[in-house]
Amino acid sequence: MKRIACTTLLILFICLDIYSIHAIEENTNSELQIIKTYEEDVTGNGLKEIIELKGVLFSPDSNYYRDIEAVITSSENKVWEIPYMGGYDPSISFIDLNHDKVNDIFFQSATGGSGGLYQYYLHTLVKNKLSEIPLPEQPFVKGKFLDDFKIEVKISPDMEPNIVDLQTRRDEYIRLGLYSKDGKLIKETSAMVDPIAFFEPKFISKSKGYGLKSYQQVSGAYHADQIGTVETLWYYDRDKWIILQTKWMPNY
Repeated sequence: MKRIACTTLLILFICLDIYSIHAIEENTNSELQIIKTYEEDVTGNGLKEIIELKGVLFSPDSNYYRDIEAVITSSENKVWEIPYMGGYDPSISFIDLNHDKVNDIFFQSATGGSGGLYQYYLHTLVKNKLSEIPLPEQPFVKGKFLDDFKIEVKISPDMEPNIVDLQTRRDEYIRLGLYSKDGKLIKETSAMVDPIAFFEPKFISKSKGYGLKSYQQVSGAYHADQIGTVETLWYYDRDKWIILQTKWMPNY
């Protein structure tokens, strides 16, 4: 009986040790690790702050960060934290997009989805107050199928719609039941308009500074049935985004 009791205790201690090791590993894996450190003046006080971009990898063999945040530390040891959603290849750029002569904090990371989408956040930090600036959304883009294997794409209420001829895809559209063989639209069908997939800072002019350029995909019957892209140039003015230019770029 004593030998059985000793064996049981030994197994129990081994199990406790294994559990402790796993607990330590899990705790270590959940800690934020520094991805990149930046030095930029984001408060406008003329001194550079330390900005640490941190994240927690989903697993040791993954390059997806499930938790991401930026930690900003001033020369006076004031600290601000910005939490972000998870993603791949996170990065920060520092550009004055709201035109107050202080660099803003522009974050991006890839979502990893099939649509090639990115997520973005824009923050400003002035007079020790951290604020998020909502990014622009394109409210005007609409598309619909027309007779004779065509799609109408409207990108602005003030511009004539773009008519895209899709004769090369007629067999596919007939197979899907969108059209009859003589090119008549069987039922009213909208094109697929994706949200903005990508932003990039764009230099406008010396007097105006920087804006943002967005790219928004329009597809036909399904996501891979790409028709074209709406490219829009945005400028932040008086606390809102205005459109300087928008254009339709067909895929062919």
